Amino acid sequence: MMDFFYTPGTCSQAAHILLREAGLAFRAHKVDIFSGKVEDGSNYRAINPNGYVPAIAFDDGTLLTENVALLDWIDAQRTDAGSPTPMERYRHLQMLAFLSTEVHKPFVRMFFTESEDEKTYLRQVLAQRFAWIGSVMRGRHILGEHFSASDAFGYVMLRWAAMVELEVPERLQALAGLIEARDSVRTVLAAEEQELLGMAA
Repeated sequence: MMDFFYTPGTCSQAAHILLREAGLAFRAHKVDIFSGKVEDGSNYRAINPNGYVPAIAFDDGTLLTENVALLDWIDAQRTDAGSPTPMERYRHLQMLAFLSTEVHKPFVRMFFTESEDEKTYLRQVLAQRFAWIGSVMRGRHILGEHFSASDAFGYVMLRWAAMVELEVPERLQALAGLIEARDSVRTVLAAEEQELLGMAA
Protein backbone atom coordinates (compact mmCIF):
# COMPACT_ATOMS: atom_id res chain seq x y z
CA MET A 1 0.00 0.00 0.00
CA MET A 2 1.31 3.46 -0.88
CA ASP A 3 1.86 6.31 1.56
CA PHE A 4 0.37 9.70 0.73
CA PHE A 5 1.73 12.86 2.33
CA TYR A 6 -0.45 15.97 2.48
CA THR A 7 -1.07 19.22 4.33
CA PRO A 8 -4.73 20.15 4.93
CA GLY A 9 -6.10 22.87 2.67
CA THR A 10 -3.04 23.07 0.44
CA CYS A 11 -2.67 22.04 -3.21
CA SER A 12 -2.15 18.44 -2.01
CA GLN A 13 -5.90 18.34 -1.42
CA ALA A 14 -6.38 17.80 -5.16
CA ALA A 15 -4.40 14.55 -5.12
CA HIS A 16 -6.13 13.53 -1.89
CA ILE A 17 -9.52 13.94 -3.61
CA LEU A 18 -8.41 12.08 -6.72
CA LEU A 19 -7.03 9.16 -4.68
CA ARG A 20 -10.46 8.79 -3.09
CA GLU A 21 -12.14 9.18 -6.46
CA ALA A 22 -9.98 6.40 -7.93
CA GLY A 23 -10.69 4.08 -5.00
CA LEU A 24 -6.98 3.42 -4.44
CA ALA A 25 -5.71 2.01 -1.15
CA PHE A 26 -3.32 4.35 0.65
CA ARG A 27 -2.13 5.48 4.05
CA ALA A 28 -2.56 9.23 4.55
CA HIS A 29 0.07 11.15 6.55
CA LYS A 30 -0.46 14.77 7.59
CA VAL A 31 2.60 16.98 7.24
CA ASP A 32 3.37 20.32 8.87
CA ILE A 33 5.29 21.89 6.01
CA PHE A 34 6.57 24.73 8.21
CA SER A 35 8.12 22.52 10.88
CA GLY A 36 8.96 19.75 8.40
CA LYS A 37 7.38 17.14 10.65
CA VAL A 38 4.99 14.30 9.79
CA GLU A 39 2.17 13.86 12.32
CA ASP A 40 4.03 10.90 13.89
CA GLY A 41 6.95 13.23 14.66
CA SER A 42 9.25 11.95 11.93
CA ASN A 43 11.29 14.23 9.66
CA TYR A 44 9.45 14.75 6.39
CA ARG A 45 12.62 15.78 4.56
CA ALA A 46 13.94 12.27 5.14
CA ILE A 47 11.10 11.16 2.87
CA ASN A 48 10.92 14.12 0.48
CA PRO A 49 14.10 16.25 0.57
CA ASN A 50 12.25 19.15 -1.08
CA GLY A 51 9.98 19.38 1.95
CA TYR A 52 6.71 20.21 0.20
CA VAL A 53 3.52 18.30 -0.51
CA PRO A 54 2.02 16.28 -2.05
CA ALA A 55 4.11 13.15 -2.33
CA ILE A 56 3.44 9.44 -2.74
CA ALA A 57 5.89 6.83 -1.49
CA PHE A 58 5.43 3.41 -3.07
CA ASP A 59 6.29 0.09 -1.43
CA ASP A 60 9.27 -0.40 -3.75
CA GLY A 61 10.88 2.80 -2.45
CA THR A 62 9.88 5.01 -5.40
CA LEU A 63 8.88 8.55 -4.46
CA LEU A 64 6.58 10.54 -6.72
CA THR A 65 6.33 14.29 -6.19
CA GLU A 66 4.93 17.36 -8.01
CA ASN A 67 1.18 17.81 -8.14
CA VAL A 68 0.88 17.50 -11.92
CA ALA A 69 2.72 14.17 -11.90
CA LEU A 70 0.66 12.78 -9.02
CA LEU A 71 -2.63 13.88 -10.54
CA ASP A 72 -1.74 12.47 -13.93
CA TRP A 73 -0.62 9.14 -12.41
CA ILE A 74 -3.72 8.81 -10.22
CA ASP A 75 -6.02 9.73 -13.10
CA ALA A 76 -4.43 6.96 -15.17
CA GLN A 77 -5.37 4.41 -12.48
CA ARG A 78 -9.07 5.26 -12.61
CA THR A 79 -11.14 2.53 -14.20
CA ASP A 80 -13.96 4.99 -14.99
CA ALA A 81 -11.79 7.53 -16.81
CA GLY A 82 -11.99 5.91 -20.25
CA SER A 83 -9.29 6.01 -22.91
CA PRO A 84 -8.45 9.57 -23.96
CA THR A 85 -7.35 10.39 -27.48
CA PRO A 86 -3.82 11.83 -27.82
CA MET A 87 -5.20 15.38 -28.07
CA GLU A 88 -7.49 14.84 -25.07
CA ARG A 89 -4.45 13.77 -23.06
CA TYR A 90 -2.49 16.85 -24.16
CA ARG A 91 -5.42 19.04 -23.16
CA HIS A 92 -5.47 17.28 -19.80
CA LEU A 93 -1.77 18.04 -19.27
CA GLN A 94 -2.22 21.58 -20.54
CA MET A 95 -4.88 22.34 -17.94
CA LEU A 96 -2.95 20.72 -15.08
CA ALA A 97 0.14 22.71 -16.03
CA PHE A 98 -1.88 25.93 -16.28
CA LEU A 99 -3.44 25.37 -12.85
CA SER A 100 -0.06 24.55 -11.34
CA THR A 101 1.95 27.44 -12.76
CA GLU A 102 -0.53 30.17 -13.69
CA VAL A 103 -3.05 29.86 -10.86
CA HIS A 104 -1.39 28.07 -7.95
CA LYS A 105 1.84 30.11 -8.05
CA PRO A 106 0.18 33.57 -8.04
CA PHE A 107 -1.92 32.49 -5.06
CA VAL A 108 1.20 31.49 -3.13
CA ARG A 109 2.72 34.91 -3.85
CA MET A 110 -0.48 36.59 -2.68
CA PHE A 111 -0.56 34.63 0.58
CA PHE A 112 2.97 35.65 1.53
CA THR A 113 3.51 39.16 0.15
CA GLU A 114 3.09 42.18 2.40
CA SER A 115 2.76 44.55 -0.56
CA GLU A 116 -0.81 45.72 -1.15
CA ASP A 117 0.14 46.79 -4.67
CA GLU A 118 1.34 43.28 -5.46
CA LYS A 119 -1.82 41.77 -3.96
CA THR A 120 -3.94 44.03 -6.17
CA TYR A 121 -1.94 43.03 -9.24
CA LEU A 122 -2.15 39.33 -8.40
CA ARG A 123 -5.92 39.53 -7.90
CA GLN A 124 -6.21 40.97 -11.42
CA VAL A 125 -4.00 38.22 -12.82
CA LEU A 126 -5.97 35.49 -11.08
CA ALA A 127 -9.32 36.96 -12.17
CA GLN A 128 -8.13 36.84 -15.79
CA ARG A 129 -6.94 33.25 -15.44
CA PHE A 130 -10.14 32.02 -13.85
CA ALA A 131 -12.03 33.79 -16.65
CA TRP A 132 -9.97 31.88 -19.20
CA ILE A 133 -10.71 28.55 -17.54
CA GLY A 134 -14.41 29.35 -17.61
CA SER A 135 -14.20 30.32 -21.27
CA VAL A 136 -12.65 27.01 -22.38
CA MET A 137 -14.93 24.71 -20.41
CA ARG A 138 -16.68 22.33 -22.80
CA GLY A 139 -19.33 20.99 -20.43
CA ARG A 140 -20.29 20.97 -16.78
CA HIS A 141 -16.70 20.09 -15.87
CA ILE A 142 -13.45 21.72 -16.94
CA LEU A 143 -12.65 19.21 -19.69
CA GLY A 144 -16.16 18.13 -20.59
CA GLU A 145 -19.00 16.25 -18.95
CA HIS A 146 -16.90 14.00 -16.71
CA PHE A 147 -14.95 14.67 -13.52
CA SER A 148 -11.18 14.71 -14.06
CA ALA A 149 -7.92 15.57 -12.33
CA SER A 150 -8.34 19.14 -13.58
CA ASP A 151 -11.58 19.42 -11.64
CA ALA A 152 -9.92 18.21 -8.42
CA PHE A 153 -7.11 20.76 -8.81
CA GLY A 154 -9.46 23.48 -10.02
CA TYR A 155 -11.72 22.95 -7.02
CA VAL A 156 -8.86 23.56 -4.60
CA MET A 157 -7.96 26.75 -6.44
CA LEU A 158 -11.60 27.84 -6.24
CA ARG A 159 -11.47 27.25 -2.49
CA TRP A 160 -8.45 29.54 -2.35
CA ALA A 161 -10.33 32.15 -4.38
CA ALA A 162 -13.13 32.04 -1.82
CA MET A 163 -10.59 32.47 0.99
CA VAL A 164 -9.42 35.79 -0.45
CA GLU A 165 -12.93 36.80 -1.61
CA LEU A 166 -11.91 36.78 -5.25
CA GLU A 167 -14.94 36.73 -7.53
CA VAL A 168 -14.91 33.99 -10.16
CA PRO A 169 -17.23 33.40 -13.14
CA GLU A 170 -20.66 31.94 -12.33
CA ARG A 171 -19.76 28.89 -14.38
CA LEU A 172 -16.88 28.14 -12.01
CA GLN A 173 -19.04 28.77 -8.96
CA ALA A 174 -21.44 26.15 -10.31
CA LEU A 175 -18.51 23.82 -10.94
CA ALA A 176 -17.35 24.17 -7.32
CA GLY A 177 -20.81 23.23 -6.08
CA LEU A 178 -20.98 20.27 -8.44
CA ILE A 179 -17.60 18.97 -7.30
CA GLU A 180 -18.35 19.56 -3.64
CA ALA A 181 -21.39 17.27 -3.88
CA ARG A 182 -19.13 14.28 -4.64
CA ASP A 183 -18.59 11.73 -1.86
CA SER A 184 -14.82 11.72 -2.46
CA VAL A 185 -14.61 15.46 -1.89
CA ARG A 186 -16.72 15.44 1.26
CA THR A 187 -14.67 12.55 2.65
CA VAL A 188 -11.43 14.46 2.08
CA LEU A 189 -12.79 17.72 3.50
CA ALA A 190 -13.86 15.86 6.64
CA ALA A 191 -10.46 14.16 6.93
CA GLU A 192 -8.66 17.49 6.50
CA GLU A 193 -11.11 19.27 8.83
CA GLN A 194 -12.08 21.78 6.13
CA GLU A 195 -15.45 23.51 5.76
CA LEU A 196 -17.68 23.16 2.72
CA LEU A 197 -17.77 26.13 0.40
CA GLY A 198 -21.50 25.74 -0.07
CA MET A 199 -21.58 27.16 -3.61
CA ALA A 200 -24.77 26.21 -5.41
CA ALA A 201 -24.42 23.74 -8.27
